Amino acid sequence: MPTTYRGVTVWFTGLPRSGKTTLSSLVTEKLRAAGVGVELLDGDAIRKTFSVGLGYSKADRDENVRRIAEHADTVTRSGAVCVVAAISPYAAARAAARELIGDFVEVYCTAPVDVCAARDTTRLYERAFAGEIEHFTGVSDPYEPPEHPDLRLDTTFGDPVALADEVLDLLETRGYVQRRMTTSGGCGSPAGTSDTETSRARHGGTGRSGPPLDNTLRQ
Repeated sequence: MPTTYRGVTVWFTGLPRSGKTTLSSLVTEKLRAAGVGVELLDGDAIRKTFSVGLGYSKADRDENVRRIAEHADTVTRSGAVCVVAAISPYAAARAAARELIGDFVEVYCTAPVDVCAARDTTRLYERAFAGEIEHFTGVSDPYEPPEHPDLRLDTTFGDPVALADEVLDLLETRGYVQRRMTTSGGCGSPAGTSDTETSRARHGGTGRSGPPLDNTLRQ
């Protein structure tokens, strides 16, 4: 039985280096492997394309989110899945994106600032702590955590593949993706998945515990 799907935006939000790029890429790969039409919008790439020229003031950050949301809405209305990975630090801008798109799943990648900083190979956190960078989210600019995300993933510990599978579980629970019953590696849902696991995805449970995330989260 082939995978069936309908349009939805999966919006990953969180601090810099919280794991958004790694997990959104894994989810995108799994969906593509299952034959799902999907487009990935990564925050860093977006800054170099249709948000080029925007800065990091609150107004510019909100405009960046608005532009992402408009494109994601177009993708979603076409019947495909749009996966977004963007810091999107302000709650009101994320709420506006949800209202515009409608079929919207917010995934909050949460990790302490010190954990995110330890993953940073670019030294941007170090420079921000030293006062060399203005408007750095989580240090010199605020991040407003989602109060009621559709799914909360604690990326401090855990296997990225297992965390990505929680996103896929939620998409299936919500009726956006109907997966094949196949083996791991694609978008297949393994036989024997418990009702407890499905319920946790539905109600925004935390990520499964496991070994520390590796360097793939150093976005």
